[in-house]
Amino acid sequence: MSTTLIQGGTVISAIGRREADVLIDGESIAAILAPGHAGAYGIVADRVIDATGKYVVPGGVDAHVHMSLPFGGTVSADDFDTGSRAAAWGGVTTIVDFASQTVGLDVRETLAARHVEAEGECHVDYAFHQIIGDVNETSLEAMTHLVEHEGVTSFKMFMAYPGVFYSDDGQILRAMQNASESGALMMMHAENGIAIDVLVAQSLANGDTDPKYHSYTRPEELESEATHRAIKLARVAGNVPLYIVHMSASEALEEVSRAQHMGLNVFAETCPQYLYLSIEDHLAQPGFEGAKWVCSTPLRSKHEHHHKDLWKGLRMNELAVVSTDHCPFCMKDQKELGLGDFSKIPNGMGGVEHRMELIYQGVVMGEMTLERWVETCCTTPARMFGLEKKGVLEPGADADVLVWDPNGTTKIGIDDKHHMAMDHSSYEGFQVDGKVDTVLSRGRVIVENDTYVGAKGHGKFVKRGLNQYLH
Repeated sequence: MSTTLIQGGTVISAIGRREADVLIDGESIAAILAPGHAGAYGIVADRVIDATGKYVVPGGVDAHVHMSLPFGGTVSADDFDTGSRAAAWGGVTTIVDFASQTVGLDVRETLAARHVEAEGECHVDYAFHQIIGDVNETSLEAMTHLVEHEGVTSFKMFMAYPGVFYSDDGQILRAMQNASESGALMMMHAENGIAIDVLVAQSLANGDTDPKYHSYTRPEELESEATHRAIKLARVAGNVPLYIVHMSASEALEEVSRAQHMGLNVFAETCPQYLYLSIEDHLAQPGFEGAKWVCSTPLRSKHEHHHKDLWKGLRMNELAVVSTDHCPFCMKDQKELGLGDFSKIPNGMGGVEHRMELIYQGVVMGEMTLERWVETCCTTPARMFGLEKKGVLEPGADADVLVWDPNGTTKIGIDDKHHMAMDHSSYEGFQVDGKVDTVLSRGRVIVENDTYVGAKGHGKFVKRGLNQYLH
């Protein structure tokens, strides 16, 4: 096996930073060495990467992406090939996607079909969560099987989208009880979909059809109410670990914080769009332009405290993870399905390429530390979802490494840095004070010198263990 030495950099972990060199043997981290000491141990690496003046961090783990997801009469624009390649460009070396069961489908068959879609297509390593949209005895038995034999240890359910993914409280409770027995993690899209449908119908009847009404008909009260309800159901189900996805609102975060102070196994993520974007500056742009930023949960008002509170939640560990909910749709022929009716705009934005960049900008802004950047984007998502060899730089871990240049700059946009399969950028014109320098996936360099040198099919499926944060 070949060896690689990354020397001269500052290694950043979730618990600190130090000047150190990283020795890679084959696909694994072999050692973290004192600077310049490789020669003293008789080490002559096959390749040396100079990281002088740069940060050396674990490859990013994006635990919430949707490649080739059928939704709203179309399919998300990135497939496993284009989406995982864009992830690599952004320093992300592991993605966790979803297999989706809806009413009438068999859980095991939906997972098997997803394996077929992804196999041989990915540029970085990948894993799966399982969406449960039809709770019955067969699907409950399949949940246990997936945990024990398939390395799929987390299950997502929806309190939104009646007629598509929606589950009622009784179905959610039964699935939670099953997960409690197997040790699995329950993920929840927490919005009151029944009430939202009433508000949507009323808005359309009033002639309020522009994209901004997507947010107005999904108010924060219906996110916080559903979050509260999910927490109570999880407690009834034996304090089953509960993970609230794509949190956007202050009131919902308060529900999570309250549960955590009670010692419950409740966790949550947010996404870059909820930290930077708003109704006023994006969703309410003139004409149909705001459709670019239609996603669920929706963007919130910049005149309230959501941005501030979410950043605080990340600092205080009320929010454990930053993911992207990457689910891109082009404007042409996709978002345009909702011209004249915001409820028909496919819900989703692209972001898998830019998460590490955008959250690093939070470090520059003073919103978090370098260590917290690594913790929320790399280490915690790996531990949360049982990716035992990911998210850390330590002997025996997979050699997934991002060399980050804090002295560089990154301008995001269609004519600048943009590798996702969509015809616009959700972060057009954003500038980040830092840039991806070099990316390694299991010891193989896949990005260097602003050039992609990886290959489709390099990425492997990773079986996952259980959540490592339980009370």
